[in-house]
Amino acid sequence: MTEESKALHNSPVPPTIIEQHGLSEEEYQQILKHLGREPNLTELGIFSVMWSEHCSYKSSRVHLKRFPTEGERVVQGPGENAGAVDIGNGLAAVFKMESHNHPSFIEPFQGAATGVGGILRDIFTMGARPIALLNSLRFGELDIPRNQHLLKGVVSGISSYGNCMGVPTVGGEITFNDIYSKNPLVNVFCLGIVKKDRLLRGLAKGIGNQVLYIGAKTGRDGIHGATMASDSFDDASEKKRPNVQVGDPFLEKLLLEACLEFLEQDLLVGIQDMGAAGLTSSSCEMASRAGTGIDMDVAKVPRREPHMTPYEILLSESQERMLLVAQPGKEETVLAICRKWGIDAAVVGQVTGDGLLRIREGNEVVAEIPAHALAEEGPRYERPAVPPHYQEFLQSLNLDTLPDVKDPAEVLLRLLASPTIASKRWVFRQYDHMIGTNTVVCPGSDAAVVRIKGTTKALAMTTDGNSRYCLLNPYMGGGLAVAEAARNLVCAGAKPIGVTDCLNFGNPERPDIMWQFIMAVEGIADACRTLEIPVVSGNVSFYNETNGLSIYPTPILGMVGLIERPEEITTQWFKHHGDRIFLLGETKEDLGGTEYLKVIHSREQGAPPWLDLDQEKALHTCLLTLIRNGFVQSAHDCSEGGLLVTLAECCLTCSSTPLGATVILTQHRMRLDALLFGESPSRILISIKPEHVNQVMETVQHLGVPITALGQVTQRNMDVTVRGPHDQPVCQVSMSLSDMADQWHHSLARQLGTEPS
Repeated sequence: MTEESKALHNSPVPPTIIEQHGLSEEEYQQILKHLGREPNLTELGIFSVMWSEHCSYKSSRVHLKRFPTEGERVVQGPGENAGAVDIGNGLAAVFKMESHNHPSFIEPFQGAATGVGGILRDIFTMGARPIALLNSLRFGELDIPRNQHLLKGVVSGISSYGNCMGVPTVGGEITFNDIYSKNPLVNVFCLGIVKKDRLLRGLAKGIGNQVLYIGAKTGRDGIHGATMASDSFDDASEKKRPNVQVGDPFLEKLLLEACLEFLEQDLLVGIQDMGAAGLTSSSCEMASRAGTGIDMDVAKVPRREPHMTPYEILLSESQERMLLVAQPGKEETVLAICRKWGIDAAVVGQVTGDGLLRIREGNEVVAEIPAHALAEEGPRYERPAVPPHYQEFLQSLNLDTLPDVKDPAEVLLRLLASPTIASKRWVFRQYDHMIGTNTVVCPGSDAAVVRIKGTTKALAMTTDGNSRYCLLNPYMGGGLAVAEAARNLVCAGAKPIGVTDCLNFGNPERPDIMWQFIMAVEGIADACRTLEIPVVSGNVSFYNETNGLSIYPTPILGMVGLIERPEEITTQWFKHHGDRIFLLGETKEDLGGTEYLKVIHSREQGAPPWLDLDQEKALHTCLLTLIRNGFVQSAHDCSEGGLLVTLAECCLTCSSTPLGATVILTQHRMRLDALLFGESPSRILISIKPEHVNQVMETVQHLGVPITALGQVTQRNMDVTVRGPHDQPVCQVSMSLSDMADQWHHSLARQLGTEPS
C-alpha cells in the first residue's frame, strides 16, 4: 500500500465518500456512536456493505417477524446459512432460496452461475450434501432480442454450474412479462441432506480458536456487489459489470468434498460461506452469533492480484471461499485436507473475547469495529406504506365490456403457446436432472421428487409465485403463492413440511412498494400459519427497478414436502385408457389476473381469485388421504390457464405415449371463458381406476370437499363438451393431441429461434 493510500485508509472520510458508499447522514451518525470516533475508509466500507439493504434487511426485518418459524419438524429456522427440517431416520433436509437478480441483468451467464454457486455453498456450509437444485425465473417478453439474450445466458449459467458440480437441477418455473425486461429475476433453490446431529452452524466459538480461510484466492471481482444489489438501476447499469463475480464450479466441487470431509472428521466449530460482502460478512456474522470477536490479518489472505488494499480484500466477493473456525488443535488436519484437494488455505486469525472485529495488515490495525454492531445493530426502518393511487383502477374489471369466448379451441392453442404456460422442455433439457441417481420425478410435473437413499422416503420440491396476483392484491397474492406451492406438493403425494422464500420487490423507499411488501408478507404468513408450514429460511431482494419503473411484487416460495412410501409418489399425467377423471374443488367466476385475460384480451386487471384457506387445507387432507389409500392414478393442480389448460397438460406431459380425454362440463350461470380458463384456486384434477370410483366418492364427500365427475381418459383426442344447466349443448371443443403438442412442446424454442417453425 502506498503512503498516500495509507493516509486515505487511516484518516477521517470526507462527506462525498460517505455519500458514495450509500450511507445516509443518520446512518453515519449511528456509526459514530458505535465507534466513538470517525471511521477510516476501510471501516466505512465495512459498514456500507453490512448495513446495505442486501445484508442488513433494514427495511424488511421488522415485517419478517410475522412469519411462523417454529414447528415440530424445525431443526434450524431463519438466521443461519439455511433452514433445516427433520425428515426422520435421523436425517434433516437443509434448504434455502436466494436471488441473483442484479448481477444476472448485467452479466446473465456469470450472474446466474454464481447465484447457483452461492446457494450450493449455503447448503454444504451446514454440513449437508446438496442433492437438488431448482430455480424460479422472470424475463421480459421474448419478442425483444435483449430478453432472449438474458434468458439464454441465465439458463446457460445455471446449467453450467449445476452440471459441473454434479448436483441435478430437477425443476423450477419461468414467467414472462414486459415488466421484467429491465429487471429479470433469477431465484435459485437448493436442498441437501445431513444427519440431524451433525448439522454445522456459522459460529465463531472458543476464545483462541484459529480462524481459517479456504477456497479461491481473493481478487477484485465483486467489490461492493452487496451495495450494488441494494440500489436501483438506470440506463448506465451495464457499466457495473466489474461488480459481478466470476465463478469456478470445478473449484467449488473440491471445496464441497473438503467441507464434507471436515464434517466427517469433526474438525470444525463453525463455518460460513463468503457470500455477499465476502470476508467482512462471514467474519462479523460468525462472531456476532457466538457473542465473540475475531482478530484477523488480511496480509495472510491468499490473493490472486497484487497490491490489494485491506478495503479491497474485505469487500471482495470473489467466489468459492469459506471461513472456518477449527476445533482446538485440528488446524493442521484442516490444512492437510485442503492440500489434498488442491485448495488454497491459510490461518488468518483467531477468536477473541472482546466482541470486536479487528482487522490487521501485519502489525498495523486498519479497522476495529464491534461485530454485533455490524451484524445486528444496523438501521431498522418502518418505512411509510400507502396503497398506490392506481390500485383501485387495477382491481376494477367490468366483465360486461369483454366479449365472451367464441372459439375455445383457438384460445386453448394460444394459451398453450404462451411462453409462461408452454412446456419448458427447451430449458430443462439443458440441465442434468438425473446425476446422482436420486431423481424420481423429473422436471415437468407439479413438483420434482428425489429419493432419500437408505430409507423408503422421498422429498418433493417446488417453486411458485404469481406476480400478477400480487400486483392486483398483494395480500391475496402472497397467500395464493403459498397455497399453490403446497398444492403442487400434495399433487406429488407429499405432505408440506417447510418453506423458504425469496421476496422480490422494487424500491422500499417508495410507500406504494412498501405497502405491497407488507401486505404480501402478511398474506404469506397467514397462509403458512393456517396450512401449518413453517418458514425456515429466506431472502429479500429490494430495488428491482430501473429508471423508476418497478417490477411487479414477486414473492417466490420454495417448498418441500415429505413422502413416506415410494408407492405414494404421484405425477400429473394420465396413466391408463378408461381411468375416470374428477375435479376436486369448485370452479367459480375467477377471471381477474388470469393468463387468459393477458394473452387474449391484453388486460392485467381485476381482483385475483379469492382464497379460502380452510377449503385449501381440507383439499390437501382429502387428496393425501386418497393417495395413501392407493386410489389416485394422477393429480394435477389447476392454476395458470384454468381447467382446459390443466386438462391438456394431463394429456401431454407423459414422457412416453400421450393420452386423450373425453369430458363433459356443465355451465351454471357463469361466463364460458370463466368455466374453461378461469383460475379458481383450491382445485385439483385427478384420475382414478373405475373400480375405485365409489370409494373415492365416499371418502371425498366424508371430508367435505366438492367433487365433480368430468369424464374418462381415452387414447386419442381431447374432447370437451359444455352443456347448460338443463343439458342443452353450449359448445364442443375437439382437439387432436398432435396439434396441442405442437404448440405446447415447441413454442418456447421457436420464439427463441432454436427450433424450426
